[in-house]
Amino acid sequence: MAEKYFTIDKSVESIYKEKGSKFLSFLYPVSSVDEVKEYLTQLKKKYYDATHHCYAYIIGYDKETFRMNDDGEPSSTAGKPIYGQLQSNDLTNVLLVVVRYFGGTKLGVIGLIKAYKESSAECIAQAQIIEKQVKNKYNIYFAYEDMNVVMNILKQNNAEQKNQIFDLNCQIEVLIDKRNITKFESSIPPVSTIRIEFVGEE
Repeated sequence: MAEKYFTIDKSVESIYKEKGSKFLSFLYPVSSVDEVKEYLTQLKKKYYDATHHCYAYIIGYDKETFRMNDDGEPSSTAGKPIYGQLQSNDLTNVLLVVVRYFGGTKLGVIGLIKAYKESSAECIAQAQIIEKQVKNKYNIYFAYEDMNVVMNILKQNNAEQKNQIFDLNCQIEVLIDKRNITKFESSIPPVSTIRIEFVGEE
């Protein structure tokens, strides 16, 4: 099971030209298909007069959600080389869109593959690639008098606190790096009013 993955910290863009055609490339950090749809809608609205809006995306630390789209270009000449560059750079949680303005000269199948590959590579080269840790999400339930004990456990495990409820009975949602899971789970006293519940991964 992966403990880390690579993505980008912020969106970047670049321009590539080949025999009169102009390729505008846009690379975005994304975490859901809904975000992908939003960016595509924005680009199609802004560059409504472009010939093609080709793209590829990969989502999830395990990279199980992905798609590539040629948007009218000959099959596998656009989406596939774009996707290939995301794979070559071991990226996930990213969307790469290449907007093409046709320049009057046909590039042919080989020329198109090269153009989409090069435009994608140039755009990725502009990005700051970052490493992120895969995290487990837990809910921690405890009595108010155990507050100090719980906070100490969270501090020792570099836990990221999310939602919290502090009352007579308290609850905190936390994210723990996957590499720290064994240490975290063993730090909970075996006989206590503190209870942890695994929620999922992100």
